[in-house]
Amino acid sequence: MEQDLVAQARTWLAEDPDPETRDELRGLIDSGDITELTSRFAGTLQFGTAGLRGELGAGPMRMNRSVVIRAAAGLAAYLTATGQGGGLVVIGYDARYRSADFARDTAAVMTGAGLRAAVLPRPLPTPVLAYAIRHLGAVAGVEVTASHNPPRDNGYKVYLGDGSQIVPPTDGAIAAAIAAVGPLGTVARPESGWEILGEEVLDAYLTRTDAVLSEGSPRTARTVYTAMHGVGTSVLTAAFARAGFPEPVLVAEQAEPDPAFPTVAFPNPEEPGAMDLAFATARRAAPDLVIANDPDADRCAVAVPDAAVEGGWRMLRGDEVGALLAAHLVDRGVTGTFAESIVSSSLLGRIAGKAGLGYEETLTGFKWIARAEGLRYGYEEALGYCVDPEGVRDKDGITAALLVAELASVLKEKGRTLLDLLDDLAVTHGLHATDQLSVRVEDLTVIANAMLRLREQPPTALAGLAVTSAEDLSLGTGALPPTDGLRYRLEGARVIVRPSGTEPKLKCYLEVVVPVASADELPAARARGAELLAGIKRDLSAAAGI
Repeated sequence: MEQDLVAQARTWLAEDPDPETRDELRGLIDSGDITELTSRFAGTLQFGTAGLRGELGAGPMRMNRSVVIRAAAGLAAYLTATGQGGGLVVIGYDARYRSADFARDTAAVMTGAGLRAAVLPRPLPTPVLAYAIRHLGAVAGVEVTASHNPPRDNGYKVYLGDGSQIVPPTDGAIAAAIAAVGPLGTVARPESGWEILGEEVLDAYLTRTDAVLSEGSPRTARTVYTAMHGVGTSVLTAAFARAGFPEPVLVAEQAEPDPAFPTVAFPNPEEPGAMDLAFATARRAAPDLVIANDPDADRCAVAVPDAAVEGGWRMLRGDEVGALLAAHLVDRGVTGTFAESIVSSSLLGRIAGKAGLGYEETLTGFKWIARAEGLRYGYEEALGYCVDPEGVRDKDGITAALLVAELASVLKEKGRTLLDLLDDLAVTHGLHATDQLSVRVEDLTVIANAMLRLREQPPTALAGLAVTSAEDLSLGTGALPPTDGLRYRLEGARVIVRPSGTEPKLKCYLEVVVPVASADELPAARARGAELLAGIKRDLSAAAGI
């Protein structure tokens, strides 16, 4: 077995085009590090609806130039086989380690396969790539990014010509084409022949951001902004300047791209401690809002002043921002469909219903939300918001930030805040309190075992609330395609359990709805909501064995 493993590694080494990963792999072979070699050659990174994502390094279970070249060759073969040969593929990338190399390799492979390739001019937010696909009439797009994953990771996200991410069966067809790629030496990779786009594509995106705001709306909200060491700063500040908002105060330590992400353990605004520097800046600058993007700027986090919490600033949950933006759009008189994923708060459905708007619930991910018929607004609790689907048919942290700032400005002129509007929504629709139980694992069998345990022994009650229905989402439910997940409906609550599609995590999404007759009842309702969520977390953790 060890001989076979070493032979497999030597075969990979012989065709690896990257001196850095060749040296790394050669060192593992020479040192006889069987444990590490086994980890890298236990299979291949699987291409799915999230594309590819994984740790950088040598071998088929890591992100590297060999894996990227194969992925690009498979995508090119798929496009050619589906009658899109010769079409344009737009390629974007973030500022992570090796992102520019992976983008260049992708452009070379597309060119060698007879397609036209165009690369964005520099590291830019993922929404710019999603916009550029439709703006330029491309047949596909690729974004090299690992979003908010740890510094050691990178990824590869694929879009089709409609500007939305791939879904089944397209992902399976591309995966099959990748598996059919022969030796890397057979993949043509010319040294030139693709286009490096100019700043005009960014200018066009920024021009489109103007459509997000109402003409003549207030633009007075003052913000502190962090790019979380990612690529958002230059684009967000340009968008805010165009719109006429006060210049955001930058979190200086996190303003410039840095693939090491030196001030955060995980560059995700939702992770504990990630917003500490932003809150420290806010306490000095006293703005109306704190806004944060994740490293590729497709997510948007919002924090507001709140004297009731330690430090004086409170992060709003994605569900809270989702509801606030929906209420703002309703107030502006928009028409169309509001859509969200099944793990997001049911409050959106109530807001849409009261306004007489269409509403659709989808599987997790913007690849599904973007496909809602007549979409006008979509959101997901993981800080993702699509506020301009005609411009960007994906989550967009830049335009979401603009819309949040507009809403805060409208409320500010009335002497009100985002928290006041959340209170109004609770009185109108009931208090929708949400939380998440998220377990990060080293061993993926922990997740598999937890899912198996819940399927074999589903809970009958959580926090004293009877489970009224238990659905195995892998069997499909209603109009939703099958997906690995479980949904429990309780008396006044809902729980969804699913493995993350992009990280080694088991995620459990919790919601309780507490009726509220007046604003005076809100403190008691919040206490009851927090009590129920804590109880559901406790009981669900025990039921899943985590």
